[in-house]
Amino acid sequence: MDNITFAWWPLLFLAPLPLLIQWLFRAIPKQTQSIYNYSLPYMITERKAPPRASLWWLKWLIWLLLLTAAARPQWLSSATVPIIHQGRNMMIAVDLSGSMQIRDMRLNGKRVSRLVALKHLLGQFVAQRKGDQLGLILFADHAYLQSPLTYDTTTVQHYVSQMQQGLVGNQTAIGEAIGLAVKELLQVPAKQRVLILLTDGQNTAGVVDPLQAAKVAKDNHVTIYTIGIGAKHLSTPTLFGMQSFNPSQDLDEKLLKQIASMTHGQYFRAASSQQMAEIYKKLDKLEPIKGKKQYYRPKQELYFWPLLAAILLVLISPLAQQFLGRRN
Repeated sequence: MDNITFAWWPLLFLAPLPLLIQWLFRAIPKQTQSIYNYSLPYMITERKAPPRASLWWLKWLIWLLLLTAAARPQWLSSATVPIIHQGRNMMIAVDLSGSMQIRDMRLNGKRVSRLVALKHLLGQFVAQRKGDQLGLILFADHAYLQSPLTYDTTTVQHYVSQMQQGLVGNQTAIGEAIGLAVKELLQVPAKQRVLILLTDGQNTAGVVDPLQAAKVAKDNHVTIYTIGIGAKHLSTPTLFGMQSFNPSQDLDEKLLKQIASMTHGQYFRAASSQQMAEIYKKLDKLEPIKGKKQYYRPKQELYFWPLLAAILLVLISPLAQQFLGRRN
C-alpha cells in the first residue's frame, strides 16, 4: 500500500513552539514587551483583534504548513523495483613515492612528472566508470585507504585530483598495498574482485612481502593488473652534450609481471602518457559482471505542496485582513 512518510519527521514536534515561546516571554519586563509584540510567536498566538482582524488562525496554518514542508513529506510506493548493478569492483592502488616526481612524461606537449600525468589520465578513467564500484589506496612508506569501495565515482575522482607526492612518505610498500586491497575486496563476490596497481619502483618498505600478498590475493580470487610507470629513455643536456639514461632503472618489472601472472591478471608498461591512456582503454574492455540484485521503493518528494500553500497564504493574508476588518 502506498503511504506518506516524513524524512525529517522529528521537526513535527516543533508545532507548539510558538506557544512555548509566548509562555516564556510572559515574564519579560514591560520595557521589552514592545519588541516581543513584533515577534513571530506573538503574531501567531495573539488573538485579541486589533483595528484590523488578526487572523491568528491563518498565521497558525502558515506555521504548520511551513513546518510540514520542512519535515520533507514523501510519497512512498508499495511496489519494489529491482536493480542489478552491472559493472566492475575495482580497487586502485597508487604509488606516491618520491620517484613519482621524476619529469619523464609528456602531457599536452609539455614535460610533466609521472604523478601529474597519472592524476590527469587516472582522473579521466575514473570519470568514465559508469556502474562500477571503485576504491582508492595510496601507498609509499605504508599503504592507506583513501576511499573504500563506492559507486560515488565523483568523490573518488576528487581524491585522485588531490594526490600529492610525499603525502604518505617516499618509499614503496607494494606488499602492504596489495594486502589492504584484498581486505577491502573481500566485501564483494569472488568473481568481481579486481586490483589495479600503479607503481614506478620496487618494494622498499612495509612488512608484507609482495609475492606473499599476491598469493593471498590469488587464494581470494583477486585479479591484479599491474602498471609499471616511467620512461625507458630520457635525454638531458650536460656540459658534454645531450646524455641519455634510463630513468626507470628502479622499476621492478619482474616482480610486477609475477604478481599479475599469479593472479591471472596482466602487466602493462606505461613508458609515456600515450601508453598509459592506451592501458586504461584496455582496462575499459574488462567484461562487466552482474552484481547481486537489490530492491528499492520509489519515492517522490512532496514538500513543495505545503510550501506553495504557505506562500500563497502569506500573499493573500493582507487582503483577508482588510476584508474581515471591513466586515467587523
